[in-house]
Amino acid sequence: MIRIKSPVELEAMRGSARLVSRTLDEVAGHVRAGVTTLELDRLAMEFIRKNGGTPSFLGYRGYRHTICASVNEEVVHGIPGKRMLKEGDIISIDVGVLMNGFHGDSARTFTVGAVTGEAEQLLKVTRESLGKGIEQVRAGNRLGDVSSAIQAHVESHGLSIVRSLVGHGIGRDLHEDPQIPNYGQPGSGVVLKPGMVFAIEPMVNVGGWEVETLKDGWTVVSSDRSLAAHFEHTVAVTENGPDILSLS
Repeated sequence: MIRIKSPVELEAMRGSARLVSRTLDEVAGHVRAGVTTLELDRLAMEFIRKNGGTPSFLGYRGYRHTICASVNEEVVHGIPGKRMLKEGDIISIDVGVLMNGFHGDSARTFTVGAVTGEAEQLLKVTRESLGKGIEQVRAGNRLGDVSSAIQAHVESHGLSIVRSLVGHGIGRDLHEDPQIPNYGQPGSGVVLKPGMVFAIEPMVNVGGWEVETLKDGWTVVSSDRSLAAHFEHTVAVTENGPDILSLS
């Protein structure tokens, strides 16, 4: 069942989603060669708690950290640890916050110093594809309009949309209905209605779309070990179009 949020609930969600964005802004200033992913995780946890929030991911299904930190071929759910970032890496940082009784969720992929042209293009296209999907978050459109817009943009640039991982509804629970694939047919799926809130999150590989999960049970990598990127926003459907709750 897709839960419709009231205007009051949407404003509460805006608070949690904006704290997510502020956390990403804070962490972004520390993404550099020589820092460990665990250091970034601790920074995020301290910032969220200092600002009145609770990390959504901490304790979720046994997960023991505040952020997911996915480097290079890691698509999502990378576990923070002793890995030290180096020049030329890319890192996706995914953050969730619970505040005011509601969750916010957002992700960005960052460069570590100078990166290859291939990596720059991957980040550019993935970020743009999120924007293309968000443009379709309009009352009366269908969920397939969002999914197909993302897919079309990614594939037009010769990159691959990950198909076994999806975005999701969000609200009082971190993951709510519906699931939001990043590929599909326009005009298909549920009709979008004001008050629906989605975490839209294209995950894109330079190589093939296939992925696999490592032995840690969390980290998802591209099967061909090609570079991967991930961007995400929490977005509400309104009568006047999309409302991106997780803007800075």
